[in-house]
Amino acid sequence: MGTPGKARHYKELLIWQKGMVLAKLVYKLTARFPPQERFGLTAQLRRAAVSVPSNIAEGQARQGTKEFLQFLSHAVGSLAEVETQILLSLDLCFAHWEDAEASLKEIDELQKMITSLKEKLASYLPLASRHSPLPSTTAEPH
Repeated sequence: MGTPGKARHYKELLIWQKGMVLAKLVYKLTARFPPQERFGLTAQLRRAAVSVPSNIAEGQARQGTKEFLQFLSHAVGSLAEVETQILLSLDLCFAHWEDAEASLKEIDELQKMITSLKEKLASYLPLASRHSPLPSTTAEPH
């Protein structure tokens, strides 16, 4: 029997499901980008968007909480990358606000959800793994 409330598979995680929604939104958004951006911003944005649910899946599939936390951090980094690239695409007029808005809202919600999960998972770690050990207070004889 596993931990109560623990997802047995990454597909059960709401953050993975929402990450998949974001990836699909980004694919739809970039489908309208100029053809000359196919190997530029389009590819970069798609790669970063796919990285979000991929990192969540890989982290959850690992055995340890510390590893999962590390992969969640990668997912948060990818979210920042996707957000930055969508904002750039808006500035370059590759996309319109109406088309990008759903992706940006999904990013915001996912950032909050992942941060919350990271805090919860970190609270399960033994104190020694979250802080540096205290220095010895007893002096050793010379």
